[in-house]
Amino acid sequence: MEKETNTPSASFLKTNTAQLKKNILLTLTFFRRGEQGFLILIAIVIGLLGGFGNFLFRETIDFFHKFVFETLYTVMRVSEGGWHTVLICLIPMVGGLLLIPLALVFGKEEVFGYGFPEFLKTIALKGGIFKLRNLFIKGLAASITLGIGGSAGQEGPIAAIGGTIGSWVGQLLKVSTRQMKVMVASGVAAGIAATFNAPIAGVFFAFEIVMLGNYELTNFAPVVIASAMGTVITHVLLGAEPAFTIPPYHIASIWEIPLYLILGLLSAVFGIYFIRFFYYTKDLFDKISFPPYFKPALGGLLVGIIGIGFPQVFGNGYEFAQQALFGEMGWKLLLGLFIFKMIATSITLGSGGSGGVFAPLIYIGVMMGGIYGYAVHALFPAFTASPEVYALVGMGAFLAAVSHAPLTGLFLLFELSGDYHVIIPGMIACIIGTVAAHVLQPDSIDTLELTRQGINLHQGRDINVLRNIPVREVMIKEMDILPEDLPLRQILMRAKESVQSYFPVISRNGELLGVISLRDIRPLLMEEELMNLIIAKDIVDENYLYLTPEDNLDTAMKKFAQKDLGQLPVVDPQNPRKLIGMLKRTDVINAY
Repeated sequence: MEKETNTPSASFLKTNTAQLKKNILLTLTFFRRGEQGFLILIAIVIGLLGGFGNFLFRETIDFFHKFVFETLYTVMRVSEGGWHTVLICLIPMVGGLLLIPLALVFGKEEVFGYGFPEFLKTIALKGGIFKLRNLFIKGLAASITLGIGGSAGQEGPIAAIGGTIGSWVGQLLKVSTRQMKVMVASGVAAGIAATFNAPIAGVFFAFEIVMLGNYELTNFAPVVIASAMGTVITHVLLGAEPAFTIPPYHIASIWEIPLYLILGLLSAVFGIYFIRFFYYTKDLFDKISFPPYFKPALGGLLVGIIGIGFPQVFGNGYEFAQQALFGEMGWKLLLGLFIFKMIATSITLGSGGSGGVFAPLIYIGVMMGGIYGYAVHALFPAFTASPEVYALVGMGAFLAAVSHAPLTGLFLLFELSGDYHVIIPGMIACIIGTVAAHVLQPDSIDTLELTRQGINLHQGRDINVLRNIPVREVMIKEMDILPEDLPLRQILMRAKESVQSYFPVISRNGELLGVISLRDIRPLLMEEELMNLIIAKDIVDENYLYLTPEDNLDTAMKKFAQKDLGQLPVVDPQNPRKLIGMLKRTDVINAY
């Protein structure tokens, strides 16, 4: 019988194996029992799926670009110049036409336009519950728009794709509303991080824009993990290079610092101009008399006309933004692209083309910063850096100002450049740009559309839900109505037989005089001699509060609270004396 060996190495291996088993057991227990561990584990899955989603989305964009845009470009012989050059305007129009079958099948509301505000609305009002088909609809629609020359970005759609993946996982696991929001934010972070190879920027995009600045630790860890996993997938499938190659950054002099402050202010001013022009263009396309399904094609044609002179406005424009960052563009070209990229993006998305604004904001910021850099370098050549340095900082500052996301802009600068020297000027320009933009325009480009609908994301879900439901959807039209000359005795008999506690009083000619409540009648119950003398008109409250069908339930709840009422009359907006229905406080609560 052989003796058991008990060498130092065997003893060491045995001890460490036991410790490893213990650590694994503790880790599994952490993931199994704690909510935090559960969310982190799920975030890993969401991050990996978000990274794959980004890869497939980019491949789809490339497919449409190669097999539609480049094919049409060759067939039309645009490269030969002359009159063939004009034909380039037809290519983005084809992209708009290809959206029509999608819109006919799934509905134009789900296919057309800038969809990120609706994405945020679903998170705020519907608990982040997205249909899985949204992933394919928005992904395909944006791929067509971007691949065939539309001026938009892929980041908004990929954020929506990542968020839908997170929502889908959450629905499978039947998680709570709060956990669902964390999972959606994790998917968004993974998508943005995978797009730029910038995991920190992905995290802050999710927190600043989707979570509205809620940096709780229980939210933070899953979002960070998902962002990291999304980036890992991009590293494996597409390489570790960031979206842009950035030249080395340097500050020529400490006297440049005030110039970056001015750059931040300019970012705010031009950012607000862009937001207002963006929505002005959208409203213009909504109003024009043109077949709605063909409006994206019309927008594509207009963008194509711009592209005859400035073909750099097509697509997301990363290639040309990078040229500007390397100082390969003169100030005149920078100025032209700065103006026409704003116009082209507003037309593409305002007419119904699908896509996001993140890439255009980067593009416009680069051009704006480059123009500013040329100006200050011409004025102060001794202590200012070259124009491309200002183009880099302008990229982050303009993005921060328009989206009200300063940390996203700052860390995107840092991760793309990999240079700590950009931090200080970036902090100054991004923070000043965001603060100034918020003063000039309280809403970002993403939240302004919701504000126009009466939804304020910062006020919480309860108020937004009530504000999104009109009175007409909840009011009742069948009610007990009292004529003005009805004696008190009969009023009491009607009240006993009715389920109502509030009764509208109508005059002989059908006009609303006011409302009688049981509270108004109670003091008269013991006055037997008055039962046949007092009529409805004598006790009606003529200073009544009322609602119209188009008022929302938040307005209704405020009016209920003013006099502690249980019901309110609903009247014609054009004639407050014409009764339409009644709204009960209990029905409002049930509707919520």
